[in-house]
Amino acid sequence: MVEAAFLEHLRAIAPRLNALMDRFTEARVMVAGDLTLDEFLTGQVERLSREAPVLILRHEETRQIPGGGANAVYNLAKLGAQVKAVGLVGKDEQGAVLRRIFEAAGIDTGGILLDGDRPTVTKTRISGHARQSVTQQIVRVDRKSDAPADPDLQLALADYIRQHLNTVDAVVCSDYGDGVLSAPVIEAALQHSLCVVDTQIDLHRFAGATVFTPNLPEAEKAVGYGITGGDSRSTPSGNRLAQAGADLLRLTRAQHMLITRGEEGMSLFSQDGSQHHVPAFNRTDVFDVTGAGDTVVAALTLGLIVGATPVEAAILGNLAASIVVRQFGTATTSVAEMKAALRSLVEASK
Repeated sequence: MVEAAFLEHLRAIAPRLNALMDRFTEARVMVAGDLTLDEFLTGQVERLSREAPVLILRHEETRQIPGGGANAVYNLAKLGAQVKAVGLVGKDEQGAVLRRIFEAAGIDTGGILLDGDRPTVTKTRISGHARQSVTQQIVRVDRKSDAPADPDLQLALADYIRQHLNTVDAVVCSDYGDGVLSAPVIEAALQHSLCVVDTQIDLHRFAGATVFTPNLPEAEKAVGYGITGGDSRSTPSGNRLAQAGADLLRLTRAQHMLITRGEEGMSLFSQDGSQHHVPAFNRTDVFDVTGAGDTVVAALTLGLIVGATPVEAAILGNLAASIVVRQFGTATTSVAEMKAALRSLVEASK
């Protein structure tokens, strides 16, 4: 359960949060990121193959949804923002599918360039079930290249970002380590006054960004030591978590550092020395945390654009994430769902 004191605080600021969410449609965001297509193939197990000791599935359904940095793009669009996507896709069907999904959602794909040397990053999850049984993942097949993007493409992406900086209210860097966030691209993105960074590795590459949103393992890797030790319930003051927040701010020269801590909530550290802890809003109905970080970034960014304080923006990010973790696979939410979730929390405080 969420702490009673925080629920009371949430009840007091609920009208303000609702008003902020009503303005999400005003926000204009550019996302530079590693665009991924997530495929989910499901089928019913028929028998063992005679060719090899493997299952034979009768195909039932294939779902294709944005993943990786594309999930951040999609989350922003589903929350009502006007979004420009910047990244690379291959000259393949997966890249075409991703473009079609974006265009159907009203996302500007002018910044998505074709990479003839590398495939669209695609993660295919194959799952099966017997009759009247739960579907379970059997194997995942990844299509990607570890080769860096062509230098000309890197410069073209950076040039697109610079040309459109004045048309957006924020730039999000969604770095999954697949090569789009090269030095020229990062340099261009950092020229915006509101740059939000979600990266799995090497936070120092984005030094000077406004906000970083590492999860706990990413934060520990960046500072080089364990943050919470053996006590996962560590509070955000007087321990290594507070020290890590300060160290990360020095490392990145960021204005704010939001460390997401799963079921323990989020901890926000700022250059003015302030620290704030936001408890998890949903600890019991967590089915899949895949892509939840992208949802946090989306709601956080939109909050900052429309005038939320960093703490209010973190609360909005937490609220959005509490919804998508209830669903399997990468997922999105909406302002209507966020308002309903907030209403439920407020009612719990009465």
